[in-house]
Amino acid sequence: MICPKHSKKRYTLTELVQEKKAVSQSIDFYKIFRVFLSRWYWVAGTVAVALCGAWLYLWYTPPIYQTGASLKLEESNPTLGTGGQMPMQNYNYTDKIQAESFTIRSNEVIANAVKTLDYKVSYFLKGRVRTTELYPNVPFVIEIIKQDSVNFDRSLYAVKAVDDQHFEISVAENEHQKSTYQYGQLIDMGNMTFRIKDKIPGNSVYQFKFNSKEDFIGRAMGGLNIGEAARFTNVMSLSQTDGNTVFAADILNAIMKEYVKYDVIQRRRSARQTVDFIDNQLGFINTEAGKSGSTLANYKTQNKMIDLGSSTSMTVGKLADFERQKTELNIKLLGIKQLEDQVNNNRSKVEIGVDLEGDLSSGLGALVTQLNTLLANREAKLNQFTPESQPVKQIEQQIANVKSSIRNSIQGMRNNNEQTIRYIDSQIAGVNQNLSTIPVKEQNFVKLQTNFEVNNKVRSYLSEKKLEAEMNAAAIVPGASIVNPAYPSYYAISPNDNKAYSTALMLGLASGFGLILLVRFLNPYIYDKETVEGLTNTPIIGVIRKFPDYIDQDSRQALSLSKPKSVFAEFVRSVRTNLSFLASHKESKIICITSEISGEGKSFVTINLASTLALIEKRVILIAADLRKSKLHWAFGSDNKRGLSSLLSGQATLEQVITHDEVHHIDFIPSGPIPPNPSELLHTAAMKDLLKKLEEDYDYVLVDTAPVGLVSDAIPLIRSSDVNLFVIRSGVSQHRAANIPERLSREYGLSNLAIILNAFGDDALYSNYYTTDYSRGGGNSTYYYSDYSGYSGSGYYDDENRKWWMFWKKK
Repeated sequence: MICPKHSKKRYTLTELVQEKKAVSQSIDFYKIFRVFLSRWYWVAGTVAVALCGAWLYLWYTPPIYQTGASLKLEESNPTLGTGGQMPMQNYNYTDKIQAESFTIRSNEVIANAVKTLDYKVSYFLKGRVRTTELYPNVPFVIEIIKQDSVNFDRSLYAVKAVDDQHFEISVAENEHQKSTYQYGQLIDMGNMTFRIKDKIPGNSVYQFKFNSKEDFIGRAMGGLNIGEAARFTNVMSLSQTDGNTVFAADILNAIMKEYVKYDVIQRRRSARQTVDFIDNQLGFINTEAGKSGSTLANYKTQNKMIDLGSSTSMTVGKLADFERQKTELNIKLLGIKQLEDQVNNNRSKVEIGVDLEGDLSSGLGALVTQLNTLLANREAKLNQFTPESQPVKQIEQQIANVKSSIRNSIQGMRNNNEQTIRYIDSQIAGVNQNLSTIPVKEQNFVKLQTNFEVNNKVRSYLSEKKLEAEMNAAAIVPGASIVNPAYPSYYAISPNDNKAYSTALMLGLASGFGLILLVRFLNPYIYDKETVEGLTNTPIIGVIRKFPDYIDQDSRQALSLSKPKSVFAEFVRSVRTNLSFLASHKESKIICITSEISGEGKSFVTINLASTLALIEKRVILIAADLRKSKLHWAFGSDNKRGLSSLLSGQATLEQVITHDEVHHIDFIPSGPIPPNPSELLHTAAMKDLLKKLEEDYDYVLVDTAPVGLVSDAIPLIRSSDVNLFVIRSGVSQHRAANIPERLSREYGLSNLAIILNAFGDDALYSNYYTTDYSRGGGNSTYYYSDYSGYSGSGYYDDENRKWWMFWKKK
């Protein structure tokens, strides 16, 4: 079995090593595919486990439902009265929706919404896998007689009907301690007194728990989400997620209704403040008007004055108008002062409460809305960050900037009012100067008359504004309206079956492939010839496939003889053929066979190689030179009482230790009894003389030595041999074993080392993902050998690994 391109010339091993070049290796994608295909059942197993996990997750995880609704925010309220209509404000819808979302999430709104629900008792049905909340269904009525408002037991109680008159009750965490009661009997448990009035349905275990209003606030807030329905619109989108779809719809509708009520209350509260302020002013003005009227009447009676002249009356009317305008401006200054106090408060929401003229300025409403949005954002940030954190500091800076703008606007309004008051004061001073020309009695009368008319005009003005404010308060409509109410949605958003199974499938595939890669990554062993070729430049003269059938521990059979038509026998013949290339100048060859550690099959290879050489009528002798732990004599049925150790120590002659095996047609020298100095015996001149004598009588002298990785016994034999074969066993030898031949060559100046890969199983999992290209380098291309991996199922060999899908082929 010699490669045709090497049939014309024979090389010594020295020449081959000198001509050796680094082999070229390229990635083989088919091999990568075979790596994963070889352990498809690992991937299938991990996928199956992941899918089972997904099924269990879906089975045991309670579903989560979501329902949605929408609110429309109104831009302004209609204003009734003579003062005209409040100007429309152009809001930034995004900021307004964000600001109102904090109002909707406020504890007051959520708590009022919970009040509208039947929250005091929650009922559950206990199942084999999970417990289901029964809201809004009430399987039996529980009447609470007495309950501590704060300290009451919120444990889960389990109840089950015993008969038509009795039932059992226990704490769900300790169901073994049960108590039996009659229907309607008072039960004192957990700082509560209650009774079950209705009959409990049989054949089921029900559970219930008592709740406070606060227990549902967190549940409602946790599932509430608010956002814009669409950009640049004043429609707010709300959604509620919960494990009970009916509860999600009910609480969301309740929250929206309470928010609308809350908004109306807040708007009317502002109008009520205006009415209250006017009432306070009217009370004072009514008192002053009464006093001024009485004083004027008494003065006229005492001084017998009936009326003033026409010119004086005009002056009095003008003076009264100026005084009334001044009073109105002072009232407006009071509203400005109250607004300024609210802005200076760093926590409160700003409201334009006392406003008798509508908006205090055209741009003030937009600034106040922006400030309220920033204040709400700051409260939200403070729930997540500390006051010294950067996000909070940024909002604080924005609040400071907006407040500065509002203060500038208020200061401008105050300056305008004060300037107008100064102008009116100057006009009043001019009128008073004209009055100084009339008699003193008339001057006093004019002052009393003016005071009386001013009080009457202010009273009339305030009464008119009060009526207007009350009409505006009555005309206030909610600032939001429900566009779409919430309805129960029975489509669970979580867990999602398709997502769970697809995720499990991906995780299973990733785990399976990851397991394959992990096993390869952690693998320290050699499995194929490409690995050996990548680790060493020492030539491989043969690959021996793993024998598929049973091999006895003592290796009593030379498989190359007992199975001559097997793939295994063909491998051994390939090694035998390649031996002709090694030390070809010698007619008789001493071949030393070793390995790194015990158990790599060097004795097994030695027996089969010797048997194949004997088949071509070669004179072969096999020496068991492992004097410490030899098992070779078991294959020949020798008792090993005398052997090589006896011969080297002078206790026996050569004729006494040689055994001729008729089955294998080879001669054999066992190792003999274990000596105290095995390494020294192999270093003696007697060993060298023995090899020379046997070389004269035999064509092949095969020496089975001790492992070179454990002891140094084999070194003198390796240095005396014509050919040294280093056995590497697939799946047993580690990567370091491939470096030993080169190390021996360097340390002892050897050039006759070659490698045999034993027990090659063609396991694709551990095969390298590259292929050696012998046409681009010397390497192992000198020797012809095959792993016959592509001929499985061809029907040519007796020990083929028949694939399951080839059942139809005849053997």
